[in-house]
Amino acid sequence: MEESFPFHYTLLEYLFTLVGLLLFLLDIALDIWTVVSFYQDEAYVYMAVMIFLLLGSSVLLQVFSWLWYSDSLEKIETKVETFAKRHLLIKPFHFLQLGVHLRYAGVIETSTTDFLHRVNNFRNDVQRDIREDVDVKLKHDFLMLRLFKAFSENTPQLTLILSRILLRGELELITGLKILTAASAIAINVALYHRGMHVYGSKGRKMSLFSTGVYFLWNLLVIIPRVTALALFCSVLPCYIIAHFLSLWMLLVLVAWSQKTDYMEHRGWEWLYRAAVGLIWYFCWFNVSKKGNIKVKMVLYYSFMAVDTVMLLGFWCWKVFEYAGCWSSLNPYVVIPTLLGLYVIGILVKIIYYRWCHPKMAEPSEGPLRQAATYDADSTDSTDFSPEGTAAAPVQPLTGVLKRSRTMAANFYF
Repeated sequence: MEESFPFHYTLLEYLFTLVGLLLFLLDIALDIWTVVSFYQDEAYVYMAVMIFLLLGSSVLLQVFSWLWYSDSLEKIETKVETFAKRHLLIKPFHFLQLGVHLRYAGVIETSTTDFLHRVNNFRNDVQRDIREDVDVKLKHDFLMLRLFKAFSENTPQLTLILSRILLRGELELITGLKILTAASAIAINVALYHRGMHVYGSKGRKMSLFSTGVYFLWNLLVIIPRVTALALFCSVLPCYIIAHFLSLWMLLVLVAWSQKTDYMEHRGWEWLYRAAVGLIWYFCWFNVSKKGNIKVKMVLYYSFMAVDTVMLLGFWCWKVFEYAGCWSSLNPYVVIPTLLGLYVIGILVKIIYYRWCHPKMAEPSEGPLRQAATYDADSTDSTDFSPEGTAAAPVQPLTGVLKRSRTMAANFYF
């Protein structure tokens, strides 16, 4: 029997969900508006790149969503998803690029129902635990999809629009709103992922709002210099940014392969996950494996990305003096130290987070991570032991969303 999660839905979690929904809808509207504005300005190259980013990210998310639905169609429990399943609409929804919207509808349904019932004290404890279990499992896959979207769509869009502003030398209302929305989407998705992981810790180790704020701050401080450096490089050498991305991304995918990730249900699709990890790593750190020394891996990653960022800024500095107009207000001797300073501050905030704010993994006897601690992906006869050392029933290998949830929780808590 699957164990439940010790998750208690609060007003803060519900507000995070609603804010995420508003940003999700606003982002769609501004995406359309941005494409139209590029067309009206006859910036056809930017329009084409924008459309490519939108379609590429959407297809990536729909493939992940469909694969995860395929693993658990018989376990769908929300009304909106049950309706889609009964009328054979789940596959057409994904074909029409609406699969993530279907998941969002399910998340809003369970979140609203759970919150209202908790406020009214309408359910008994057993019913509440069952409903919360469904809600947590549903939200985990959705949060992962939003995290993928943040780094496959929002962050590249932010880079594209910043490079456009640098070339034009002026900030228009639509581009300003799109920058604000893209940055907010990245922020809210990183924060939601952070808070989503807290359900796998013990009750005494839940993450505070301050912890979430620090987690968001260090990510923001290292992403801003990275995105800005890419935008500056793209503004002077637009053709070379593609070569830079492809070469570095393929290297990062191979690094993900070397970590022997085990996230997807079928091994053949694991490469798709590694490709998505490569996209995230192109902008920000994301732990995918507990194998090896994680601190050493983080030091190597940030050192490598710092060198790459300095190279991008160096090429921009080399080319910037050949331009006039808008470039006169960008002094490389001010821009470069500022960006590198933000990067260093971000690393320092990250150290502070992991030193004082990051919760440690719950002991096997303290909560739902107990089964994950005894689970061996290559074994089918693992045995669970009680805290007193008495042998209990054999632990069955985890599959589906439980496997994905425990894998990410194990990578998050270290």
